[in-house]
Amino acid sequence: MHVGLLYSRIRRDEKLLLNELRDRGHEVTKIDVRKEQFDLSEPPAAFDDVDIVVDRCLATSRSLYITRFLQSYGIPVVNSHETADICSDKAKNSLALADAGVPTPNTKVAFTVDSAMDIVEEFGYPCVLKPVVGSWGRLMAKIDSEAAAEAILEHKATLGNYEHKVFYIQEFVEKPGRDIRVLAIDGEPIAAMTRSSDHWLTNAAKGANAEAFELDARAKELVKQASDAVGGGLLGVDLMETGTDYTVHEVNHTVEFKALNEAVDVDVPAKAVDWLETKVEGETLLAEASA
Repeated sequence: MHVGLLYSRIRRDEKLLLNELRDRGHEVTKIDVRKEQFDLSEPPAAFDDVDIVVDRCLATSRSLYITRFLQSYGIPVVNSHETADICSDKAKNSLALADAGVPTPNTKVAFTVDSAMDIVEEFGYPCVLKPVVGSWGRLMAKIDSEAAAEAILEHKATLGNYEHKVFYIQEFVEKPGRDIRVLAIDGEPIAAMTRSSDHWLTNAAKGANAEAFELDARAKELVKQASDAVGGGLLGVDLMETGTDYTVHEVNHTVEFKALNEAVDVDVPAKAVDWLETKVEGETLLAEASA
């Protein structure tokens, strides 16, 4: 098969995918999205003859626009634009999970400092303020006092980007010093790890320690439900343990997996390429049936 890989920087995650694809003899075209221009009707020449495109854009805006253009051209892309649109926005993410009945932290959104302050007072201290768009734990704040809330909210209100005028506030979940990252393909868990840290943020990007984790039946059920809620695909589903149950706080659509691949016995890029091969085979059979 011929795979187009969207990128703006080739990281270890992309290198793992590229190596697996090439080891299997697949043709790969690396497409630097910074150099492309997108017409309303005709795709750029870089996409000629590709069977499927894998979105590995770092910038959310690029991911959202390019996946939409590709779907308009009729070029298969993973993950889909619809999945990217939900997963890239924390408010949409939370709504999708709640609509599907997936347990997720209590969350409220406001659009003014005064309304946001009312939510903070309602939730109590600590609570968590997050940007609606962002990754790697950046610009997240654990609010421990009224003074801190006033300062942080006022600071966000003065920032230029309209997204900072959306105040996304969550209850603080007491977790056992770790959260759980699950890589799932169309709802089927492929591998899972815990990310442990003394810091309240347990992102691998923040230096958390990664260890393999065995999912129980309940966790697998929630991963499937969360994946279905956002449209499926190659996803990172993040869970936190809450005593005897779990809460799903986020689903990621351009999931990084290098830390997971090192922590588990599963060959993660091989599983991803297995899935891509199946997707292309399905597209080919569908095209033949329609001919």
